Amino acid sequence: MIEAQNTRKEALFVPQNIQRCFQRYEKKYLLNPEQYQKIRAGLAPYMEADEHGRYTICNLYYDTPDFQLIRASLDKPVYKEKLRMRSYGVPADGDSVFVELKKKYKGVVYKRRTVLEAGEALDYLAGRCSPRAKDQICREIDWFLGRYHPVPQVFIAYDREALAGLEDRVLRVTFDIDLRWRDTALDLRSGDGGERITSRDQILMEIKIPGSAPVWLSRLLSENSVFPTSFSKYGVCYRENLMWPVKRHPGKAVRFCA
Repeated sequence: MIEAQNTRKEALFVPQNIQRCFQRYEKKYLLNPEQYQKIRAGLAPYMEADEHGRYTICNLYYDTPDFQLIRASLDKPVYKEKLRMRSYGVPADGDSVFVELKKKYKGVVYKRRTVLEAGEALDYLAGRCSPRAKDQICREIDWFLGRYHPVPQVFIAYDREALAGLEDRVLRVTFDIDLRWRDTALDLRSGDGGERITSRDQILMEIKIPGSAPVWLSRLLSENSVFPTSFSKYGVCYRENLMWPVKRHPGKAVRFCA
């Protein structure tokens, strides 16, 4: 099984050669430790760790006060969208973070993101300021903010091992462990601690590719009985922990009950 490393104390980084727009397919798989070991070994001739290896990803998800966006997403519509703030590691005030619009249409994932300082990003999404360097993606985020008036609703972090193809660097496979969440201290600068979302022995694998998977990868998955699943980190967190807050906080007003 993947060993959780001490990534939470490492310096925050912003990926080099920042890609601001993505269009790709993303397939998700839940693995047990035995499946992980077999898949990881099978990937070794074709893939290698990316330039950062293993690291912690921190996310702050924005939604309406009644969770309109995640409720719509869980209904599996043809089109869905969400807004989040993301950092690679825990940022300090002046560190860079991503503000991302992520959309999915007919199975294709489209992601557009801009880079801001952590404090500036929080103020921007709260409507307290406008980015100093405003680009087209910021204008798209402005439209989203004007339509939904979202607020920070949940923090989700996890430790990731990322691989890239030896021949095709666009092919990426990631393994996420120790998925955790909180609905307090909704600021990426407040650390990466939280309560567990999945069981300790579950590993979330994601395959990210612009088109069809190579034959060797399809064969590897089939030989190890690894099949795609529908899994949203925010969606699972909402269903298990936020849909029925009375279970977690007796006496607290219910935000939404499906």
